[in-house]
Amino acid sequence: MTVSEPATATTAAAAASASAPVPPLAARARAVGGSAVRDILAVTARPEVVNFAGGLPAPELFDAEGMATAFRAVLAECPGRALQYSTTEGEPALRTALAARTSARGLATGPDDVLVTTGSQQALSLLATALLEPGDTVLVEDPCYLAALQAFGFAGARVVAVPGDEHGVDPAALEELVVRERPKLFYTVPTFQNPTGRTMPAERRAALARVAARRGLWIVEDDPYGELRFEGERVPWIASYEGARDRTVLLGSFSKVMAPGLRLGWLRAPAALLRACTVAKQAADLHTPTVNQLAAARYLADRDLDAHVRRVAGAYRERRDAMLAALPDALPAGSWWTRPEGGMFLWVRLPERYDTAALLPRAVRHEVAYVPGAPFHAGEPDRATMRLCFVTQTPDEIAEGLRRLGEALRAV
Repeated sequence: MTVSEPATATTAAAAASASAPVPPLAARARAVGGSAVRDILAVTARPEVVNFAGGLPAPELFDAEGMATAFRAVLAECPGRALQYSTTEGEPALRTALAARTSARGLATGPDDVLVTTGSQQALSLLATALLEPGDTVLVEDPCYLAALQAFGFAGARVVAVPGDEHGVDPAALEELVVRERPKLFYTVPTFQNPTGRTMPAERRAALARVAARRGLWIVEDDPYGELRFEGERVPWIASYEGARDRTVLLGSFSKVMAPGLRLGWLRAPAALLRACTVAKQAADLHTPTVNQLAAARYLADRDLDAHVRRVAGAYRERRDAMLAALPDALPAGSWWTRPEGGMFLWVRLPERYDTAALLPRAVRHEVAYVPGAPFHAGEPDRATMRLCFVTQTPDEIAEGLRRLGEALRAV
């Protein structure tokens, strides 16, 4: 017996040290891939690459001095409050300022109609949590903002693209899909859309509002770019149309007009949905950073944000024009592209024989980058498309980047 005891002890010790596998990731984490944009930025971060891939505002145009002054004032005058926990709904001063800006643009809004979020991207996640059960259907534009597809995918939604044209989704096609699919919501970026740069005209927005009222549908109207208008007249929000006011969620952001590093967004929604999103935010991050909210409110009180936005939009218009001027020489015959009236992006379609995802490594070797269009499609991808961001580089850098892109395409 004494001879076998050491062997038994050794076996028991080996069994105790063996590790059982951990439980698997959630199905949604396995099913939803990463952001194509973020993946591209990770491999094109070299300074010599002219990068049209990111949706990055031009950092040299940030009002860094104005923001620094606002932060200093807040930390000097109310440090205890600025560095303390805050309410989930958001700082009252900021909510009041946001409500006033929204009301001034034609949509009557009070502070209690607004929830401050950690970027408008969080607003999408909160809405997905509050509205969607796994298996629910969401209707989207085609192509669609990539991060919205991710948010809805993580919620377990079935995402269906609505056909459209250069003016956005077709209201008749939307109504047909609402009847057939019984979706929870329709998501749209109607002004200077990401990725195409197109803007939905007023009559089509009114038609969408009528469909939502007639068929019972939430509309999520995402407007991060609307203030960056270079030309043409402002088009009213869908939320302002009769029939849509009690069923439209309007999302906004300071990322494109103030600074993305603040991570400040907001959503305006009917009371019951706003409350559900507030509870979801409590579970997500409790509240958006207090000091950032107070600094933004102070900036709005002391500075002229609208004047700053006009300066930024003027610079972006020059950069858009530089891209439009260089595209004909850079792209092969038979290509077409959008001409946005504002925002940050334009959309290119090459002739059918091109696959922009397959071509991207060649472009990067020529030290230029873009985002292939396929990931923006919820349905059948159009592999000949690409998104180009025109705001991050100067006009000279844009011209050089498109020269490199032309070389890469001619080398195919």
